[in-house]
Amino acid sequence: MPPILDVRHYTKRFDMHVLNGKRINALTNVSFSLEPGEIVGLVGKSGSGKSTLMKSIYRTYLATSGAIYYQSLRYGPIDLVRATDHQIIALRRDEITYCSQFLSVIPRVSAADVVAEGLFRRGAGRTEAWHQSRDYLDRLGLPQELWDAYPSTFSGGEQQRINVARAIIARPRLLLIDEPTASLDQRTKDVVIDMIIALKAEGTSVLCISHDLYTLDRLADRRIELKDGHIVATTSPVS
Repeated sequence: MPPILDVRHYTKRFDMHVLNGKRINALTNVSFSLEPGEIVGLVGKSGSGKSTLMKSIYRTYLATSGAIYYQSLRYGPIDLVRATDHQIIALRRDEITYCSQFLSVIPRVSAADVVAEGLFRRGAGRTEAWHQSRDYLDRLGLPQELWDAYPSTFSGGEQQRINVARAIIARPRLLLIDEPTASLDQRTKDVVIDMIIALKAEGTSVLCISHDLYTLDRLADRRIELKDGHIVATTSPVS
């Protein structure tokens, strides 16, 4: 079985026109693959290129050079670098989910509706979607009185739970998730980790950025370390 994701010689440069054309080499000649049902942790110091790599896979950033091959259900093997905007939109709706560190939502939409959004997009009925949404919020320890409140008023930890629930609930084939357990207490951290492991058991492949060694030890099959935009090491977790 081929890798679900195969990044080949990927390079991303930013030309800072407001800084007299200063060039930043964010990623240089990055190559790695992700197997079906595998969880890979992206590690490295701040500024090493982790978030740029994740956003490049999601196609938030356009490549300077290289390729990112994804084994999609809709289109078969497809290079995300050269895919059309229409194809990227369809893949984001049906197969690939990106969960950043920060929650971005429409101001007057309830927490339950925010979490159910991915299910709505994929055709789930409203009653079933709301039922699943409330179940996830309950498992993540969000008080019931907040389920119909607006997340823009929540604390950082509460927003993080909603963000993770929204990403996981639709069961994507490829999950790109940035610091999923930041700002969470230990109990909720374990719940999130267990949810991601359950996704893996269903076949989801996960690329996870984390600075938390506990999370990486429990989740990651491998770790890829970035430094100054280069892959400098690939390791398995300590048993």
